[in-house]
Amino acid sequence: MYKMIKIPFFLLLSYTVFGQQVNYDKIGLYMDKQAEINKFGGTVLVMKNDSVILKKAYGYANMEWNVKNDVDTKFVLASITKYFTAIAITQLIERKLLSVDSKLSEFFPEYPKGEKVTIHMLLTHTAGLPLDFDELYMDQTNLSKPDAIAIIQKKPYLFEPGTNLQYSNIGYFLLSQIIEKVSKITFEEFLQKNIFNKAKMKNTGVSNNDSIVSKKASIYYPNGKSYALNPYINWNLNVGLDGIYSNIEDLYQLNRAMYGTTLLSEQSKKMMQTQYNKKYPDGGFKDSYGYGIFINPYYNYGHKMLTHSGGFVGTMTTFDCYPDDDIFIAVLSNNMSESHIISYGLAGILFNKDVEIPYKHIEISNKNIFLEKYAGTYGDIKIIFSNEKLYLNNLETVLLQEGELKFFRKDNNDRMFKFLRNKKGNIIGVELRKGGVKEIKKKIN
Repeated sequence: MYKMIKIPFFLLLSYTVFGQQVNYDKIGLYMDKQAEINKFGGTVLVMKNDSVILKKAYGYANMEWNVKNDVDTKFVLASITKYFTAIAITQLIERKLLSVDSKLSEFFPEYPKGEKVTIHMLLTHTAGLPLDFDELYMDQTNLSKPDAIAIIQKKPYLFEPGTNLQYSNIGYFLLSQIIEKVSKITFEEFLQKNIFNKAKMKNTGVSNNDSIVSKKASIYYPNGKSYALNPYINWNLNVGLDGIYSNIEDLYQLNRAMYGTTLLSEQSKKMMQTQYNKKYPDGGFKDSYGYGIFINPYYNYGHKMLTHSGGFVGTMTTFDCYPDDDIFIAVLSNNMSESHIISYGLAGILFNKDVEIPYKHIEISNKNIFLEKYAGTYGDIKIIFSNEKLYLNNLETVLLQEGELKFFRKDNNDRMFKFLRNKKGNIIGVELRKGGVKEIKKKIN
């Protein structure tokens, strides 16, 4: 059993890792400013070698009663749930109760093209199934799972099974039902017995619409200058793709369990952590998917990375594991703060990257009147000049001017753009900062 060593934050001024000095104090300052400037609400855990770098809560678990988040507050995980679903499926494969080649038709004989869809395709989002069925789990209160499947199976395929890649919540809902059919117990019971209990996750469960769960955060989403309570969700249907709740400590428990063989054999973990979708390249994101986990996506800083994020109507969640560096980061939010971007920034600080501390961007009054010179294509983004303004990618996302070369998104204080020019004064690129992390994008002539 590993032991968590809690280090007082004031002692973490700097520490030598990776052969370099890392300013751990910057991590605390970064998060304090994310809360102050960008209104982050949720909890954060940053671990290195079983030592706590930062474990802190921000914002409110319940805005109506002014109840603040605590470090053990529980959050709905959204799509991080897919990682649990994939672990459960892999456990059944390990027990030879399933195969990666098992067909959807074996469990749902009426499902169109079910004989062409395999477990492997469902796990890797290559089955051709549509993205979602939120019109059912957000609008229907009494719809049974079999009735929902009868409706879902009428949705047309996006492509022939196994010929392309498209992220699908429907696929993981079907996987949750396959788990129930094979194990002959509920999805919740299977996870409790085979994952939560084994990994000693005492603060984790599967959401429903009836149970009172202590220390579980309410969910809010931005609504103008304030927040609104999230809409109704039928947790009986929103399962497998979403629905698990947990806290930062329990996610670390799961991470440590996956280092050993408590949940899966080394062979099974290798099977989960294989990039199967590289034949459908998309720049290093969805094509890095294995079974319920992203492996070394493009934002991994050149370090081995296992990650998954989730987001849905107020909920934003992320966990990042860098196994070779023994680093773990979890960011859970209940007010739709950009957990994945914040985690990206925190990892950047740990890896000694140029990460800017959040600050309040202010539009200048003496604006540049020659904005058209900044218009153009910069890597995968477009800067558009129209109506004497600059826009990002479309005419809805306005860029406000902060300095001669610096701009920021009107709708997102955490996105900054600094145009780069050569000695002749020609614009040759743009420095983009997301969550404070610098990315250089060259102008395409």
